[in-house]
Amino acid sequence: MTTAGDIMHPGAQWIPAHETLDRAAQLMRTLNVGALPISDENERLCGILTDRDIVVGCVAMGHDPSKVTAGDMAKGTPRWIDAQADVGEVLEEMQSHQIRRLPVIDNKRLVGMISEADLAKHLSEDQIATWVESVYAKS
Repeated sequence: MTTAGDIMHPGAQWIPAHETLDRAAQLMRTLNVGALPISDENERLCGILTDRDIVVGCVAMGHDPSKVTAGDMAKGTPRWIDAQADVGEVLEEMQSHQIRRLPVIDNKRLVGMISEADLAKHLSEDQIATWVESVYAKS
C-alpha cells in the first residue's frame, strides 16, 4: 500500500499566523516552494498560504505585505492528511475539496506536503488524469 508519507515532499515548514506576508515570501524563496502551511500558536494547522495568495490577495489589492499577516490570509477549513493514509484517501481529499497542495501530518506534527508534482511522480497516468479532471475542470 502506498501512503501519503511515501509520496509527500518531506521537510515542510510552517509559517506562524503572526508572520507577515513579506517574511512568508522570503521563506518560500528560501525553501523553493509555492505554499506554506499556516500554524497557530500551538502549531495547529489554520490554513495554507500560497504565492498566489500573496500576489492576488495582498499586493494586487494595494495592501502592504509587511503589514498583512499569514493569519489574515487564512480562510476556510484547512485540509490535511495523515501520513499513513492510503494514496486513494489522498486523491479523494484533494479531489473532493479541489485542492492542489495537502499538508501531511504524523502524530500531530507537520512532516511534509503533497503537491501536484508529487502526484505526477508517484501515480499512474490514469490516476493523474482523473485527479486533473476533477480538480481543474470544476474550478
